Amino acid sequence: MLKMRLSMGGTKKRPVYKIVVADSRFPRDGRFIEKLGFFNPLLPKDKKERVGLDLERIKYWLGQGAKPTTRVARILGENEIMPMPVKGNNPQKAIPKKDRKKEGETGEAKAEAPKEEA
Repeated sequence: MLKMRLSMGGTKKRPVYKIVVADSRFPRDGRFIEKLGFFNPLLPKDKKERVGLDLERIKYWLGQGAKPTTRVARILGENEIMPMPVKGNNPQKAIPKKDRKKEGETGEAKAEAPKEEA
């Protein structure tokens, strides 16, 4: 399966990424089929030099069935090459202690109610 993904380059604490098409079984920074652009996360978002894309080749590989990773899909969406991916709803990781007690009490009350009927 072909993937459009980021391949890391640069030096320590100064990452620069290549946007490449690679087989999903290849290592992240290993062999790739074609380089399609670059992404420099250290530059401000409004700078033109932050992202460079080869639009013709990207459209070609999308037509060939290459699937972009989530980060590459966001980059392509920001540059209006494809629709912006839909953000999923993050689950609540931690519930405040006050709310935990309330949920625990309601859960216990529901559990006790069937016992009283039986």
